[in-house]
Amino acid sequence: MLRRACLSRFFSQGTKRTYLCLIMQEYPVVLFDGICNYCNALVNFAIRHDKKAFIKFAPLQSEVGIRLRQGYDVDDSTDSVILIDNNRAYTQSDAAIRIAKYFGWPAKALYAFILVPKFIRQPVYKWVARNRYKWFGKKETCMVPGPGVRERFLD
Repeated sequence: MLRRACLSRFFSQGTKRTYLCLIMQEYPVVLFDGICNYCNALVNFAIRHDKKAFIKFAPLQSEVGIRLRQGYDVDDSTDSVILIDNNRAYTQSDAAIRIAKYFGWPAKALYAFILVPKFIRQPVYKWVARNRYKWFGKKETCMVPGPGVRERFLD
């Protein structure tokens, strides 16, 4: 309940405020770097493997992404994946791995990486995140979802 009140403070545009607060309580939301080719590929992977279409998405650079980071007290310097689930924000490797629990099999098996100690998986995650633009490139603008998945993106 406290998290809902916190988010309501940031969204003051009438019905949009209510809609976003309800979404946060019912669905996990993945905030991703919308200009990163690697991140966009991972979002497409998540869309394909989330067979129940449970996860919602928003680019970090969008108004929704910025406001949700503020509402969940996520540091502004966080520029990679964030998962908001059960009124809690997960970042970096915690977020990337926890997203997999919403996948169907066999992709759901990726959730097993949660067993790898954080002191091992976090440096690997940070290394990939730090080099993602160099290895995979980036776009000038955020991805535009196609009509088949548009309803899964918050705006």
